[in-house]
Amino acid sequence: MPIQVLDQSTINQIAAGEVVERPASVVKELMENAIDAGSTAITVEIRQGGIGFIRITDNGCGIKKEELPLAFLRHSTSKIRTAEDLLTVSSLGFRGEALSSIAAVSQVELITKTSGSLTGSRYRIEGGEEKGLEEIGAPDGTTFISRNLFFNTPARRKFLKTETTEGAHVTDLVEKIALSHPEISIRLIVNNQSRLHTSGNHNLKDIIYTVYGREIAANLLPVEVSNGIVKISGFIGKPVIARGNRNFENYFINGRYIKSGLVSKAIEDGYKSYMMQHKYPFTLLHLTVEPEFIDVNVHPSKMELRFKDGENMYRVICQAVVDALSGKELIPNVSLMSEREERELEKKETAAAGNPIPGSGMSEPVKNARGPEPFEHRRMEAMGIREERPAYGEKKQKSEWILPPKPLTRELPPERAQAQQPNETGAAVMPAALEEKAPETTGAALAAKKAVPAEKEAPLAEKEALPKQMEMFDNRLLSETARKRHRLIGQVFETYWLVEYDGSLYIIDQHAAHEKVLFEKNFASLKTREYTSQLVSPPIILTLSLQEADLLKRHMKVFTDIGFEIEPFGGNEYAVRAVPDNLFSLAKKDLLMELIDGLSDESMGKNLESIYDRIATMSCKAAVKGNNELSFAEADKLIDELLKLENPYNCPHGRPTIVAISKYEMEKKFKRII
Repeated sequence: MPIQVLDQSTINQIAAGEVVERPASVVKELMENAIDAGSTAITVEIRQGGIGFIRITDNGCGIKKEELPLAFLRHSTSKIRTAEDLLTVSSLGFRGEALSSIAAVSQVELITKTSGSLTGSRYRIEGGEEKGLEEIGAPDGTTFISRNLFFNTPARRKFLKTETTEGAHVTDLVEKIALSHPEISIRLIVNNQSRLHTSGNHNLKDIIYTVYGREIAANLLPVEVSNGIVKISGFIGKPVIARGNRNFENYFINGRYIKSGLVSKAIEDGYKSYMMQHKYPFTLLHLTVEPEFIDVNVHPSKMELRFKDGENMYRVICQAVVDALSGKELIPNVSLMSEREERELEKKETAAAGNPIPGSGMSEPVKNARGPEPFEHRRMEAMGIREERPAYGEKKQKSEWILPPKPLTRELPPERAQAQQPNETGAAVMPAALEEKAPETTGAALAAKKAVPAEKEAPLAEKEALPKQMEMFDNRLLSETARKRHRLIGQVFETYWLVEYDGSLYIIDQHAAHEKVLFEKNFASLKTREYTSQLVSPPIILTLSLQEADLLKRHMKVFTDIGFEIEPFGGNEYAVRAVPDNLFSLAKKDLLMELIDGLSDESMGKNLESIYDRIATMSCKAAVKGNNELSFAEADKLIDELLKLENPYNCPHGRPTIVAISKYEMEKKFKRII
């Protein structure tokens, strides 16, 4: 086949294949354009999963009429001018491929108006061919409509998933962008139903509550770090809300939602001693990095980037997570209610409060933060035409986080009864415990809270049933002052020790606790070079690949320093003639290969920590097991050892060493509290 230059239509469709993978790709590119245009409110509407219809409306700067045809040419952009600008680009878009790629595979209609223009412009382009340009009345900003995605490439359209699946991808993406820009009011409408509406009030925790619900919002730890190279802000979740996949690991770099193996590894390594294997944390971190330290021009989808100093970035992120988790008493508080009972309780509370269901994506926007409606709706309203079917969630009702008065079914203490008394408006004040878990999103709610005297905001015990992770800063179980007030009850199942303290029953797993104590001791001794070597006879022979042998040679000093004696044995084999004494009984070929497999091409310091960690973990096999009876003196000694650890709440594998059951939970089970 002879070589020839492809026609423009084919070139555009090939380029579109890199940028437009599915409807969510179209929404991503257009929302990024709207953000770059300085919008404060964006409305996204899709039908048929975005395959049949996508409309994105913003109140940004708009596009001049004479620039409209130019905007749809490949590599035309207002974001950069020269190749040097790529080194300092701060906008979300810059490649100039999005509009031309979308127009090449769909029927596009663009309505836009700049603030200085008297009228707006309407531009139509289908399959890359211009269909018309005319003046039209329109509000300031831009409305972009895409119909019949992949109408001219049926081979690509058949690879799309169902409308429900594609719609879910769009919803997930819009939620991520809403979380990355809490200062922008973002609304999502799916098949005429409102699925998400953020207020744009800059409050990140409000959006977390709206998107992920009460349980996540109630178990967050703030992160705020700045070291000159990177500024990190946001929230991370307590270990109790861990998930089985990485879907809840959210991080944004300079407002851009990306996926980075380096950032994910830094976060997970920070959680390593707090979480079990194959469990992943909830994080929502905003990283602000100077543009010259990152390269965003890696992939057309702009979902990847490279760091100029990846090792330092890894260290800063990992340390930020560790600092946020350390110093907190993270003892899981066990609820005796079933998950079904908890869900039913939450539904009743939500119905009683008359508020949106947490995690449903619906939140009451602050006053005057109404998202822009598509211009057709405004024109219909001006003509007096109304849609008969209101969109879901648009019911006009005040949500001021105030509960109506309820008849009391039992006698309450005076301070509890006072908290239930109506205020001046005749409505009972909402308990502070619920306010803590349901962030306020309305101006009216904030005003109502200010008007309520502080003495009336008494928490109700009923809300304590929600699952949470205990965090007691002043009265910790494992502190010197608290230790004197412990009441050691005894051992059950020859595995668990019961301790009564401060209105709660604490259950300590003797194996996990002893394992943690041994791990910390061994880790400290390795770092301080407190070790001895034990000869192995006959030597252990390892057969290594070229890559494994290279890693071993580069890290040979590390192995020698901690008590290993390893030497070449001819060919691609190496002989291990001595091992650290605390590993003598465990020294086997598989164990040593596991150590070498754990090495990587990263920095020496990072691999040194990895080797120490693995060896310390392996030496924990000597810990006391379950079904072993301990004396009271031994249990006391074990608790004393836990006092000295920085993180005594999780074993090296992430399992909890201590769980707690509150007195309130037990009284509920015995029907002392109804």
